[in-house]
Amino acid sequence: MSSGELPCYTLIHVPSDAELPSEAQLKEKFEKGGDKERTEALKKLIYMILNGEKTSQSMLMYVIRFCLPSNDHTLKKTLLIFWECVPKTDSNGKLLHEMILVCDAYRKDLQHPNEFVRGSTLRFLCKLREPELLEPLMPAIRACLEHRHSYVRRNAVCAIFTIYKNFEFLIPDAPELVTEYLETEQDASCKRNAFMMLLHVDQARALDYLSGCIDQVGSFGDILQLVIVELIYKVCHNNPNECARFIRCVYNLLQSQSPAVRYEAAGTLVTLTNAPAAVKAAASAYIELIVKESDNNVKLIVLDRLVQLRNTSSNEKVLQGLVMDILRVLTSPGLEVRKKTLNLALDLVSSRNVEDMVMFLKKEINKTATETNDENGKYRQALVKTLHTATIKFPDVASSIVPVLMEFLSDTNETAAQYVIQFVREAVHKLPNLKSAILASLREGIPFIQSPNIFMSALWILGTYCDAEGSLEVLRLIKTSLGDLPIVDSELAEQDEPKQEEVEQKKVPSGPKVTADGTYATQTALSTTVVSKKNEKPPLRRFLLNGEFFLGASLATVLTKLAQQFSELNGAGSERSNRFRAECMLILASIIHLAKSGLISHQVNEDDLDRMGAVIKIIAQGIPGLDEQYGDACKKSLELMLSSKSISRLDANDKLTNSGSARSKDFVDIDKTINFTQLLAKNNQQGENLYDSSLSQALGTAPKDTKFDFSSSKLGKVIQLAGFSDPIYAEAYVNVNQYDIVLDVLIVNQTSDTLQNVSLELATVGDLKLVDKPTPVTLAPNDFSNIKATVKVASTENGVIFSTISYDVRGSTSDRNCVYLQDIKIDIMDYIVPGNVTDTEFRQMWSDFEWENKVNVMTPIRDLREFLNHLSTSTNMKVLTGDAAIEGECGFLAANLCAHSIFGEDALANVSVEKALPMDDASPIVGHIRIRAKSQGMCLTLGDKLSSAMRSRRDGQPIAAPSA
Repeated sequence: MSSGELPCYTLIHVPSDAELPSEAQLKEKFEKGGDKERTEALKKLIYMILNGEKTSQSMLMYVIRFCLPSNDHTLKKTLLIFWECVPKTDSNGKLLHEMILVCDAYRKDLQHPNEFVRGSTLRFLCKLREPELLEPLMPAIRACLEHRHSYVRRNAVCAIFTIYKNFEFLIPDAPELVTEYLETEQDASCKRNAFMMLLHVDQARALDYLSGCIDQVGSFGDILQLVIVELIYKVCHNNPNECARFIRCVYNLLQSQSPAVRYEAAGTLVTLTNAPAAVKAAASAYIELIVKESDNNVKLIVLDRLVQLRNTSSNEKVLQGLVMDILRVLTSPGLEVRKKTLNLALDLVSSRNVEDMVMFLKKEINKTATETNDENGKYRQALVKTLHTATIKFPDVASSIVPVLMEFLSDTNETAAQYVIQFVREAVHKLPNLKSAILASLREGIPFIQSPNIFMSALWILGTYCDAEGSLEVLRLIKTSLGDLPIVDSELAEQDEPKQEEVEQKKVPSGPKVTADGTYATQTALSTTVVSKKNEKPPLRRFLLNGEFFLGASLATVLTKLAQQFSELNGAGSERSNRFRAECMLILASIIHLAKSGLISHQVNEDDLDRMGAVIKIIAQGIPGLDEQYGDACKKSLELMLSSKSISRLDANDKLTNSGSARSKDFVDIDKTINFTQLLAKNNQQGENLYDSSLSQALGTAPKDTKFDFSSSKLGKVIQLAGFSDPIYAEAYVNVNQYDIVLDVLIVNQTSDTLQNVSLELATVGDLKLVDKPTPVTLAPNDFSNIKATVKVASTENGVIFSTISYDVRGSTSDRNCVYLQDIKIDIMDYIVPGNVTDTEFRQMWSDFEWENKVNVMTPIRDLREFLNHLSTSTNMKVLTGDAAIEGECGFLAANLCAHSIFGEDALANVSVEKALPMDDASPIVGHIRIRAKSQGMCLTLGDKLSSAMRSRRDGQPIAAPSA
């Protein structure tokens, strides 16, 4: 067995510049040096043993002769590490004779008057696996249970536990011994270790002890309470009939002073019973933990537990009554915590408490009105979005929400205002009883809008949904927003006027003034103020002067609708109708004149000019058939879009919860087996042990849920680094675990020589950082060993790990030999997960991200939808475009995709592809994919991944091109 396979309980860092002395030098220091020199020499000897260096038998005797008799605590502590690392058996597996002397030294240390020496020795005995060494020490270990110091007693219990678990014949009465000890022990840590032992080796005795002191559990220490919770869970999981016996104890532990105990007790309570009172108590404990805990990571973890509770429909009814308590979490400063809390509250809110929730959110909006930081702005967006969804979900509260949301139209945060406009559009369409009130509020707020996009959307809503009688009022609002017409003449006239300043004198009487002699004197002063003329331009005029001429094109559509409605009311060709149309044509002509006058530095878009010119012709002459397109057909298209969004929203809620896990249903699939708890075998208990499963996940030994697949197994991820004819063969398994990469490298000595100082040298390219340098090893002829190295990952980009193996041949005088290994390339798909953003957030992020990568499409795939699905599955990017928007057969396809990385980076992609020959199914797909990301590395890396995905199937094999 190689040195790398020996049992190891202590990890020791060996400095790269450590000079290892010879055996003669070590023996001299052991024999003639003091305690400090002997300690340093013993450390060097430990380094040599860990590196696989072979030491002579006499070296062990030097340590026994000169180090064991010392009373220096540092040397004794180092000796315990040495006895842990040094081989204790010969080549035949028999215990070395020298270890008899060492065993006697153990016995003396277990009887040492110093509690540190006793406790350290007891901790070391937990690591011994030789019963021959432990057997003579058992009386001394038993005696340590009665020591005056808790440190010794605590470690004595741990030693007895380990020895009983590994070698039961050495102390067969350990459960009885520890039970008697537990009855008289008063120290919390000692009681915890003793109870932990009984929990694992004799649950019946642990239950008897718990039954005797169940009323005093609330006064125990938190470490003992945690073990009690674990015991109750395991007992009740194996025997559900015991739940009634201990459920009250778990209820009491929900009031513990320790947050950890309350968290574990709440989780145990909901797994043992589904009673509404238990679910409510556990949820209340979770909420209190979130509110009082300061760490945002803890808040998110506990919030996830609340979301898991909500996944069961019976629990959801209980949680609906706790919505207002859940909203208390909004006092937390973390934005992610607030967003997750709002989503959970929105899912749980009902008609009974929606009004209270709306009032609370209105107060939160008022709190954020005075702060202008970026995170606060995003929080306001989330609040507005939540109110929007709540209004559509419960129309009865719309009348109280509309005035609050309308205030956001003039908000400087365009995203929040965009949510309000979307709400207004959906509310006007779905809530006809509030239509007049909403349009009136919109007319009042439109002069204060700061964003041209919001102004354009507000005008479109007014033009689409106002009645025929309100068309004239909307036109007046537009003229007021434009100012004096024509625009160019009024602007030139304003520029010609000299700037004047008005000096105004005001007589300001002041209050009584106290003079030096104590009398009052009235004072009068002339205040001179300088008032400058400031011409504040109307909003629509200001936007046009800033070059926002797309607003003019949108305004043209609105004026066409207004002219059509006004003509229907007053009759086509009447004087009032003609005057109305003339006003509309004057407005559009003034805007066109402004665009061509050169007064604006921005270049106008020709499409906008053509749109405004065509609308003037339509208003003047009229075109049959267009009235319906501008009127009813427009509203029908909006209705289809809103209904498709509602369907997509419902589908998303049905498929996934906010935590991303599938939501449980009250129905089962056809032909699914029904399990009756009473008829199950004892070894087939329903459900899983959460403690065992969490431990398996932490150790990486949890069984896979999916069917075994070679490509997903450990063998499928082995990378061959060296050739079979190299002196040293090497292969590596790359284990990616979120923020770090663990390289498990197997090296095999294929020569007949002993190779010394076999070192794995690593170098990284990209945002990778080598954490530690692998320890050199010594390989016997045809021997093998495993070397592990850890690499930290800081961002999502392609990384490459270069590696070499250097070694010395024993007895050779030549230089060090070197084997160059193959490069290890890191795949970013281990760090990317599908993302989900709204259309508004996508557009905002698309404009904010500064890095873009354009990839041309070259693929043998001939079907557009198949190509899109292939890209999505190959790159872990989610298709944001709904199925309703891309269904059907046509010659082109456009879709948006989004992905997140575990490092908090976002990546967006826009796919624009078409068939080269739309009528030919076998024609190739042409187009491009544009990728945008915040970081250059992710943008370039994702582009490379998309390029390789287009040329291969998901299994990595190339796609065969179809035959001509």
